[in-house]
Amino acid sequence: MAENKTKLTEISVSAYIEALTNQTSRADAKALVQLMQRATGEKPKMWGPSIIGFGSYHYKYDSGREGDAPIIGFSPRKAATVLYNTAGCGDREALLAKLGKHTTGKGCLYIKKLADVDQGVLEALVVKSVEAARARHAG
Repeated sequence: MAENKTKLTEISVSAYIEALTNQTSRADAKALVQLMQRATGEKPKMWGPSIIGFGSYHYKYDSGREGDAPIIGFSPRKAATVLYNTAGCGDREALLAKLGKHTTGKGCLYIKKLADVDQGVLEALVVKSVEAARARHAG
């Protein structure tokens, strides 16, 4: 079985963010760190080379594959910032309808820039996603 690519690393979150060449992406990443830190009460950590994650949980699939992952996180990519683990909350569709300009994928939320979305709605989505993930992975 292949080794998991997304693992906790010792990379500095602040150094990673400061190395982002796009000024908007850098500012958005700093704002998302603050938002997710408030939502989780956890400090940011790097998962793999480009995911900033908060908290962690252990997973194990029926296939036998298992590992650890952040409860919630994001990655500032060239095309958009990707928010991970936002699919588990029951209010997701209602919140997304009020969020603003975004796209979604399997468990992910894509935002080109934070100015395109309602910050209060985004924070509510993150808080509810964290609560749902913690309830799902309790114990």
